[in-house]
Amino acid sequence: MSGETVSFKSNGKMAGGYLAVPASGQGKGVIVIQEWWGLVPHIKDVADRFAKAGFVALAPDLYHGQQTTEPGEAGKLMMAMNIDEAERDLRGAVNFLQSHPGVGGQKVGTVGFCMGGALSLFAASKNPDAVGACVIFYGGHPAVKPDLDRLTAPVLGLYAEKDGFVSPEVVRALEKELASRGKHAEMHIYPNVDHAFFNDERPQVYSRQAAEDAWRRTLAFFNANL
Repeated sequence: MSGETVSFKSNGKMAGGYLAVPASGQGKGVIVIQEWWGLVPHIKDVADRFAKAGFVALAPDLYHGQQTTEPGEAGKLMMAMNIDEAERDLRGAVNFLQSHPGVGGQKVGTVGFCMGGALSLFAASKNPDAVGACVIFYGGHPAVKPDLDRLTAPVLGLYAEKDGFVSPEVVRALEKELASRGKHAEMHIYPNVDHAFFNDERPQVYSRQAAEDAWRRTLAFFNANL
């Protein structure tokens, strides 16, 4: 199964992304948000996996064509990303998916990895009437500040014990913030694994056991809440 490149409106402009649709042509909608590398083949593969599981998945290209395999360059791209523009692109992606003829249900889900994990929560908080479930894979970005008071979607957080970027302490602090606002959040910290444990194209950090469990939880969470 392979998807296609699509364009959608973003605050009067056009943005692009990768759309994967299940063989049936119909399914619940999910926004798949990239890591700091860009809209690379791994993220497209994740979108394809969602389609195989019965979802209509859209991965917006938040770097507008730029991508890299070098950590130093990825860090520069992440910090250079205009957060307001990214928010508009994510809103446009949500609107596109909601209006797609194959998408069932009134609300869509968001899921993101690393930088995209922070943006998943950000998008859910900025679009409370449109996002019905939010999944965070080890999400962090120093400049992304979700509006937790506006958040209505339940949250599933999937993190790594050995993560030096998004530590267990950071996770517990977020969990406490959400709880203090009466938000529903379910956090899992996988022992003895590192940041990006889900990325099977990075063998130095990939954990098959944690990734498979996280994927199972993600599918069940979206099926239960969308």
